[in-house]
Amino acid sequence: MKYVLGIDIGTGSVKAVAVDLDGKSFEVSQQHYPFSAPKPGYHEQDPELIWSAFSISIKGIIDKTGAQPSAISLSSAMHSFIVVDENCKPLAPMITWADSRSSEIAAKLRNTERGIAIYTATGTPIHAMSPLCKLIWLKENNGELFRKAHKFISIKEFIWYKLFKEFTIDHSIASSTSLFDIVELKWYDDALRLAGISASLLSKPVTTDYYKEYKDPSSLNFLKTGIPIIIGASDGCLANLGSMANKPGIAAITIGTSGAIRVASNKPLPNPSAMTFSYILDKETFICGGPINNGGVAMQWWLKNISGPDPKNDDYNKLFEQIALVSAGSNGLIFLPYLTGERAPIWDGESCGNFFGVKLQHKQPDFSRAVMEGICYALKDVLDAVQQNSKLITQINVSGGFTKSDVWVQTLADITGKNLAILQADDASAVGAAFMALKNIGVIKEYPSVTADLKVFKPQTQNTEVYSRNFTIYRQLYSDLKETMHKVYKMNN
Repeated sequence: MKYVLGIDIGTGSVKAVAVDLDGKSFEVSQQHYPFSAPKPGYHEQDPELIWSAFSISIKGIIDKTGAQPSAISLSSAMHSFIVVDENCKPLAPMITWADSRSSEIAAKLRNTERGIAIYTATGTPIHAMSPLCKLIWLKENNGELFRKAHKFISIKEFIWYKLFKEFTIDHSIASSTSLFDIVELKWYDDALRLAGISASLLSKPVTTDYYKEYKDPSSLNFLKTGIPIIIGASDGCLANLGSMANKPGIAAITIGTSGAIRVASNKPLPNPSAMTFSYILDKETFICGGPINNGGVAMQWWLKNISGPDPKNDDYNKLFEQIALVSAGSNGLIFLPYLTGERAPIWDGESCGNFFGVKLQHKQPDFSRAVMEGICYALKDVLDAVQQNSKLITQINVSGGFTKSDVWVQTLADITGKNLAILQADDASAVGAAFMALKNIGVIKEYPSVTADLKVFKPQTQNTEVYSRNFTIYRQLYSDLKETMHKVYKMNN
């Protein structure tokens, strides 16, 4: 049995997906790990636990298949931040993308001339998620730890060091740091000056097809030496590749805990007002788009309030059955889904959720549908920002857990006015990493494109007209409530 292994190092788990030489996934191994929140706004993890999950996930595939992979390629969540010594030993817990302790730093920098210049050069929005803002926060709040650092690295760099004893970062992960010039392909001097560091404190940037043959059986004693391991790219970029949305005109939407919309381009697509991102997939392709904070987490929050703290699959099924019985527009109820603040296109960590238009006639199913529609409105808001300077998007390939709900996918089609195709129900990032492995070892010359019949959801004109009217109100609500949201935030923080 010949196969390649795509491994996605996520915020909550490592998932290894075996893909055969025809590009079909057939086996999965997944290991979860926790996070800690020692203070409000903190979101931390233990890198050693993630390394252990990485190791166990690979072994799980080898045990299940009874065969060694022909190659391994890595996908990873972006914006993680670890302070390490010269032996890559963490000097503090890893800070994840979800950590918001540097929000004030980001807010002060975002709309300045310098902030816009850094955003334009690096392709990364100025936000607390970015390693740049985390570095500034560390310098200002824990100078002792800042000075002890041998390197500031991401979780993928940590794992790469475990495998090969070298500090190396791929262009894709580098392009999500606010520290890397995405055109010149080098660390960006002004961002380094602002952070108070030199390039020597960061890893060596390499292309996303960079690979090394595995030679150290002491780190993974079950893996055969000589297997090529490709450094790969970020999870968002590889989700587009795994969703076969790596050509202009076809976008990808992923909804997991959070959500994102991304489109391929042969050049960066900056939008300073909305701060959409431009990350590197490979030498020819940028993946441009924007993330939202509140995807599945908003539906989970709502369901917990209905069914209890530990909702099961049946609870989700019943929820969507109820939602399907409510007409488009939730009988005039509109929900702003900013439960954890929001990223694109408003970039406001002090925003909050809100139900608007509540009347006596509204019942629980109306609220349930409004929550789902609010998530879709947030993605529509990002889509509109991306389309301001991208080629016309004619189709969106969708992935993530939400694809299990037909009513959710149809609603997103109706709100965006685009055809939605379900290509990868899950595992798009890991599958994208596997595609990169297949190309790297010469099994394929070009990345796969859609050839099979897909399940396509087309927008329903009557519903789209309703949503167009409601979306106008949705966007106006944030402008009208922004000042009040900030007052409430400051009262409670």
